[in-house]
Amino acid sequence: MSFDIRHDPAARRFETVVDGQHCELDYRLDDRVMTITHTGVPGAVEGRGIASALTRAAMEAARSAGWTVVPACAYAASWLRRHPEFADLSA
Repeated sequence: MSFDIRHDPAARRFETVVDGQHCELDYRLDDRVMTITHTGVPGAVEGRGIASALTRAAMEAARSAGWTVVPACAYAASWLRRHPEFADLSA
């Protein structure tokens, strides 16, 4: 499933709206290190791969920008373990 994910660098957030529900991934950026602090998907739209798509978008953005990533959020840490193709981004 494909989602319209937007990156708001000023808010340090990746976000999408699915069936009227706002879903987000928040991060901090310090010295080219993206720390993923929160991934949120409302229960009404859980189980559709939204958090995974948000995390992938964040990882791809980090790679494009030359950043490393600290997955401080439990979901992002678990996602990174399941996607070794992004292991090179770990800070």
